[in-house]
Amino acid sequence: MKSYYYVQPNTIKETPILEIQNEQHEIVFTCQRVYSNALKRLFDQLLENKYFLTYKTYDLEQQELFTCKKISRKGKVYFEAIDEQTKEKYMIAYEGWQQMIPDLMIKKDQFLMKIHKEMEEWSTFLVDNREVARWRANLQDNAFHMELQIEDNSPITNPAYYVAISQCVLYIGG
Repeated sequence: MKSYYYVQPNTIKETPILEIQNEQHEIVFTCQRVYSNALKRLFDQLLENKYFLTYKTYDLEQQELFTCKKISRKGKVYFEAIDEQTKEKYMIAYEGWQQMIPDLMIKKDQFLMKIHKEMEEWSTFLVDNREVARWRANLQDNAFHMELQIEDNSPITNPAYYVAISQCVLYIGG
């Protein structure tokens, strides 16, 4: 199992560059909430910083790795995640709206991954009902200390995939 760590300020109004570290405390990539233009940023501030939601991950040379963004169309909310290297797209949608905290499904062709969201504990990523990764946020000293763990046998081992999705879907949500 591989583990990754990063710290997010206790506010969604700030958009700092988040440095993701491995178990040896080395920075392996970065993540940041981005806006395509200043007008979207202004409107988002008026809408409680939850409407125009896009997170991008970057390697250490600032090349884009993975993007996750919220999409609202015709009253439906879902997320789209894009592997910037392969251009593969994943759709992330809520399943079980009647539940207090609904699960999410990540789909691409025949691939299906489920996210079981928890507020205070580990949120888990499942493939065929088998946990392949987990993510959590602990509030300490007025900042969220994030931890991601990925199983060695996970079908997706790229931590940028999990961090971008977790920031968008689990940290801020719909």
